[in-house]
Amino acid sequence: MTAPGTRSGTPAAADTDDDLDVEEALALVREPRDPRQDASAAPTLHGGHGDHGGHSAPGERGAHGGHSAHRHRATPWPQARETAARAARSAARSGARRAPVSVPLTDALGLTLAAPLDALTDLPSFDTSAMDGWAVAGPGPWDVREEGVLAGHGQPEPLTDGEAVRIATGARIPADTTAVLRSEHGRLDAQSRLHPTREVVHGQDIRPRGQECRTGDQLLPLGTLVTPAVLGLAAAAGYDTVTVVPRPRAEVLILGDELLTEGLPHDGLIRDALGPMLPPWLRALGAEVTAVRRLGDDAKAVYKAITSSTADLVVTTGGTASGPVDHIHPTLERIGAELLVDGVKVRPGHPMLLARIKENQHLVGLPGNPLAAVSGLLTLAEPLLRTLAAHPAPEPYTLPLAEATHGHPYDTRLIPVVLRGDAAVPLHYNGPAMLRGIAAADALAVVAPGGARQGEETELLDLPWAAAGIGVCFT
Repeated sequence: MTAPGTRSGTPAAADTDDDLDVEEALALVREPRDPRQDASAAPTLHGGHGDHGGHSAPGERGAHGGHSAHRHRATPWPQARETAARAARSAARSGARRAPVSVPLTDALGLTLAAPLDALTDLPSFDTSAMDGWAVAGPGPWDVREEGVLAGHGQPEPLTDGEAVRIATGARIPADTTAVLRSEHGRLDAQSRLHPTREVVHGQDIRPRGQECRTGDQLLPLGTLVTPAVLGLAAAAGYDTVTVVPRPRAEVLILGDELLTEGLPHDGLIRDALGPMLPPWLRALGAEVTAVRRLGDDAKAVYKAITSSTADLVVTTGGTASGPVDHIHPTLERIGAELLVDGVKVRPGHPMLLARIKENQHLVGLPGNPLAAVSGLLTLAEPLLRTLAAHPAPEPYTLPLAEATHGHPYDTRLIPVVLRGDAAVPLHYNGPAMLRGIAAADALAVVAPGGARQGEETELLDLPWAAAGIGVCFT
């Protein structure tokens, strides 16, 4: 078993070019470029499953809506994910850079530092007691002052040799203190003189000023992910706000005349599963969801919604194949968008697509089938959003499969699994239109073409809320 983790390291390149965009620098140092991938990133055209339930016959979609037999032109699954990450970096290189923002500490969780976190003060800023006990001066026994020293008060009176004073954890150390004697290591005699019950070492249990850092020291480099511990350190160092890479903004367009927003399915209408699911999932991936719009199967409405959006990422559902009301391809062609991925060799979800609408704006077209849409989210939206947010790519990890799993002859398969001990257990109900399996899942297993044997080590994609990370953010 290979344990999950995240890549570490800091972007040395960022220190050499003040004009270098944060997310570009971070992405470039964390994901080495492969010239062969650049050469193979040309748009490909592919059709597939129908949307929102039923299926149409698999086929390849030509540039103007027709079909071709070039099945191999769909993008391999690993390359599709790399293309999505690269698309965000290329926007930064073209000059469409996202300016860092200053946010209060309460709003910074999960964001990436766009500037180093330098110490604004010495930590601690004065000599403090590390324990409850007595501050003592010189060798014992000691006469104890009546009034003790508490945290949050000003500088206490200095001690003289043979003198001690009660002191609380975090309180300022009186001048000329030799050591702090812990409460459990001292006893008072009948005359209220303090005696040590073990040897007293000079300086013990005193946190000297600047022990952790001095003013101006770099506490954390640019590119650090803001965790709860980072928030604590920033607060301790005197920060009220931090400079971060802003959350990428996403807008969701739910397409389809057949979708109900409440009640039971009836008369050929089905409940919309993606409207409730996609916005919180995108938030869990680090996006700020600016709008969720519901549109019918109307080409004019789709065109207007896409062209009027100001989000960094537009996410559409359905309409990515070649049916009579599939308006995404014609709309993208009409506005002159660049197709970066048009079909992926993955099941479910192979008619997903990625397009560049503007230098700083992309569209991820998800299939309408719910599990196929999840596949598209993790294949295309996650790498794009992660790179825009300057987050490190998760390290791949594997677990053996608890049972043999069927694969597709030519395409990668993504299968919901639960993690049990040191194995991944495939779940049933994993068809393109089903959510029962993914709702119970911890991860998706990446099954290579041809399937996997029982016990075979298989790559896993953690779901944001199952990864025990700060991606668990639904607000």
